[in-house]
Amino acid sequence: MTVQVVASQPYQDQKPGTSGLRKRVPAFQQVHYLQNFVQSIFDTIQAAPGATLVLGGDGRYYNRQAIQIILKMAAANGFGRVLVGQGGILSTPAASCVIRKYKTFGGIILSASHNPGGPDGDFGIKYNMENGGPATETVTEAIYARSKVINEYRIVDAADVALDVIGESQLGNMVVQVIDAVADYAELMESLFDFPAIRSLLASGFRLKFDAMHAVTGPYAREILVKRLGASADSVMNAVPLEDFGQGHPDPNLTYAHELVEIMYGENAPEFGAASDGDGDRNMILGDHFFVTPSDSLALMAANARLIPAYAAGIAGVARSMPTSAAVDRVAEELGIPCYETPTGWKFFGNLMDAGKVTLCGEESFGTGSDHVREKDGLWAVLFWLNILAIKRQPVATLVKRHWRQFGRNVYSRHDYENLPTEAAQGVMTLLRDSFASLPGKSFGRYTIASCDDFSYTDPIDGSLSTKQGVRILFEDGSRIVFRLSGTGTEGATLRIYLEAYEPDSTKHDLDAQDALWDMIKIALTISELATRTGRDTPTVIT
Repeated sequence: MTVQVVASQPYQDQKPGTSGLRKRVPAFQQVHYLQNFVQSIFDTIQAAPGATLVLGGDGRYYNRQAIQIILKMAAANGFGRVLVGQGGILSTPAASCVIRKYKTFGGIILSASHNPGGPDGDFGIKYNMENGGPATETVTEAIYARSKVINEYRIVDAADVALDVIGESQLGNMVVQVIDAVADYAELMESLFDFPAIRSLLASGFRLKFDAMHAVTGPYAREILVKRLGASADSVMNAVPLEDFGQGHPDPNLTYAHELVEIMYGENAPEFGAASDGDGDRNMILGDHFFVTPSDSLALMAANARLIPAYAAGIAGVARSMPTSAAVDRVAEELGIPCYETPTGWKFFGNLMDAGKVTLCGEESFGTGSDHVREKDGLWAVLFWLNILAIKRQPVATLVKRHWRQFGRNVYSRHDYENLPTEAAQGVMTLLRDSFASLPGKSFGRYTIASCDDFSYTDPIDGSLSTKQGVRILFEDGSRIVFRLSGTGTEGATLRIYLEAYEPDSTKHDLDAQDALWDMIKIALTISELATRTGRDTPTVIT
């Protein structure tokens, strides 16, 4: 078996976003495109000869083909062993679990997360480091720099490796070990949560519905919820991972998880509903006719963490991404623990967790997690909620409303404008930044702007500086509007507007968020000139 050194020409568009490199499938199918990026990773990380790598993905279209390429390149680049999920499958949190459990050099995860799949859909690749978390900005920038000048890659000339049977095979001097994609993760979950209590809850007649959205969490949910916890087989829906996610959009929100939403807002709804995304790192939580915002979910989890065996001794601190509401800040203040505000991107939480500064963290984009791995974790969040419900024995809506009565409600919503013309979206951001001097002091009805800024963050652990992380419009009463261009799309631009108002009056807690925030929505559209500049006057998705 020979190592081939293949001459190549660099591509100039391989800059990773907040969670790796994401493009349409046809982009990755270009000559040498995937190979160039993989070689750029290997050249940058410089693993010692014989190192072990973890490899897997969310099962979307091109996953299996990409894994074969990466295995052959890993063999050519001196790796001694690759742990690959059976069938090429590993959820993102499961990959982090495996990296940490077996102390590998790191791992390559193939996913475009919540983005659509299929031959014309999206594909993605990212490198996770030895701690199980996404590569730092320093590493991703070095990978990008290498990709712009790379002129060759290394690959062995060999037949494809069998991926569907657990066991070991040889690829040149490297061992390919196909592992059970679910077992290690399921064992970790059983070590964290009170499975007997959850099993008792489900045996009591409590009904749940989990929507895997034809994505990676189907096998995990069936193993944990059905096999280990005793939920009925029909509690898990859309459980077979498909390359095109059943032609759906595997994003667990009120718009794209509409099948689950219809069940939870229908007649005779189950007591608990949840969904996860393409690669298993996001979650949506629902009660009977009740939606829990991700920001409220994080806050309630922090407030009730001591009910969970893994966190019974208390939590060290919490962290949230800047666009996430300040609901968890109020819990942290009550608990007397630190609360960190970071840019969007799980890698920022990883530094804080490695340093022991925080235990729980979350993003408003349906991602929550803890220091059990270094990724957000959809099924972990579902089990966390089920554990709370198993102890409290109260409906989801009751739990949340009682939380609001204690801490106040941070009324919150996110409006996504997807696939905008890139120049128009950037023009909106430029206008806002140019208005920093003129906006403070202006009043819009009962709201007066106190200050504006472009959020920046100095990492308290490694001192790295991240700038231009989102425009914040801060009001005198503590309300705020945040504008941010997303880094997870593959086409056009996605402009996200985050709206938040604090409401301590419990008599107003039942107001619909869109009604309660209507004045702020109008302010956001006015100061951004969004409709004029983009031609769009309604968001694609509201959460």
